[in-house]
Amino acid sequence: NGNETSNYELEFCTASDETRYLLVNATTRRDAENNIVGVVGVAQDVTEAKTHDRAVAAMAKELRQLIDAANAPIFGIDVNGNVNEWNQKTAEITGYTKEEAMNKPLVSRFIVPKLKNSVQKVMGDALKGNETSNYELEFITKSNEVRYLLVNATTRRDAGNVIVGVVGVAQDVTETAKHDRAVALMANELRQLVDRANAPIFGIDSDGNVNEWNEMTAEITGFTGDYALGKPLVETFIIPKLQKSVQNILTQALNGNETSNYELEFCTASDETRYLLVNATTRRDAENNIVGVVGVAQDVTEAKTHDRAVAAMAKELRQLIDAANAPIFGIDVNGNVNEWNQKTAEITGYTKEEAMNKPLVSRFIVPKLKNSVQKVMGDALKGNETSNYELEFITKSNEVRYLLVNATTRRDAGNVIVGVVGVAQDVTETAKHDRAVALMANELRQLVDRANAPIFGIDSDGNVNEWNEMTAEITGFTGDYALGKPLVETFIIPKLQKSVQNILTQALNGNETSN
Repeated sequence: NGNETSNYELEFCTASDETRYLLVNATTRRDAENNIVGVVGVAQDVTEAKTHDRAVAAMAKELRQLIDAANAPIFGIDVNGNVNEWNQKTAEITGYTKEEAMNKPLVSRFIVPKLKNSVQKVMGDALKGNETSNYELEFITKSNEVRYLLVNATTRRDAGNVIVGVVGVAQDVTETAKHDRAVALMANELRQLVDRANAPIFGIDSDGNVNEWNEMTAEITGFTGDYALGKPLVETFIIPKLQKSVQNILTQALNGNETSNYELEFCTASDETRYLLVNATTRRDAENNIVGVVGVAQDVTEAKTHDRAVAAMAKELRQLIDAANAPIFGIDVNGNVNEWNQKTAEITGYTKEEAMNKPLVSRFIVPKLKNSVQKVMGDALKGNETSNYELEFITKSNEVRYLLVNATTRRDAGNVIVGVVGVAQDVTETAKHDRAVALMANELRQLVDRANAPIFGIDSDGNVNEWNEMTAEITGFTGDYALGKPLVETFIIPKLQKSVQNILTQALNGNETSN
């Protein structure tokens, strides 16, 4: 019909049943009178090129499928920074579909504000051919969460090697990033905890030089961290007499043998000594290699000072008890002697060595008082103390010494009863005197009662309080009857009552009358 066709591709079947691809120009063929008499095809065999193109197309399709279905997020931008690549994984991670993302400005639309400038620079550099590897950026998802991607930004070029965009092949490191940030936060918190801890914390490296020195250590020692760091711990800060033992403790810790509650003495900047109770802990790196020692300590300076003061006081009290001018003795919960001062030894004649651990009551108390003294001691062991109890000690020379004792319960630091302490007064001479007076009084009583003369008496109210046997015999009134009766009204004849009352009244006023 005269309508020619150029570059038409057709496929020939060969004798060997293969296909050859020809690119044909179909030209109308005419005779001398210009009548169309046929068609001439002038062709080019493009079988190899066609096979290559199909292979390239298949590869491109495969690559497209690979990109779209890749398990890693892959996205890309054109030279204007607008999204032109957005695979399924990127859609899954961000929550934005490919349709929603395509042709949107990547940086302003999908990157967190704080990283926009830096990401813009990375993309700009890639558009200039300067690629970036392992750059961490943060995507804002459709649900307004943040996903952390580790990206390789690769320059994209066309067939003529002209830069046409950037492709980002990424790895979703959100969980790792969150974990790393949590670890970093924890490390920061631990660093602050160490630095601001209310306990001194210090450390050394494997060479024994200070590499940890918190604020409390600085406060206690007076040496700042800047001064202490890098200094040899032992030679610089430990008092000379302890340097060898402390070095040994640290060496053991550097070999993995840790030590708890070791007391060391630090020299302070003001040349004082601070006492620290230290746990020396081996410090290891991530591969479990020993890299140093950390000492977590407790400042026991005040307690140490207090303990020394208490020890000095205890020693002083011990000397006071031993040298006291009063007998002081004590027993344990079993009643055995555990306290026996010099005065007790002097009074009893038994040395401290002879008395210690002997049963107090059965060994040193007179038989008639054993039960009562045992009760007093038993009560004191129950917390019921007794004051001014008189007991009688048998001395080594078999004499009796009279002691007036305060039995005091003895308790330990936990307030548990552990014995009894007796602080006494030697009243032997007084007791002997009192017994002599009592004996004399008894003799006088017998003398009055049995006198051959009537003896009677009244109290300040005029009532009978003395009526001896002779008075009873003369009057016929027994003492039981007379005692407590008014003398004048009961026993004096009426006509003399007034004069007798007058004489008694004068006597009650100190004016005595004879005969």
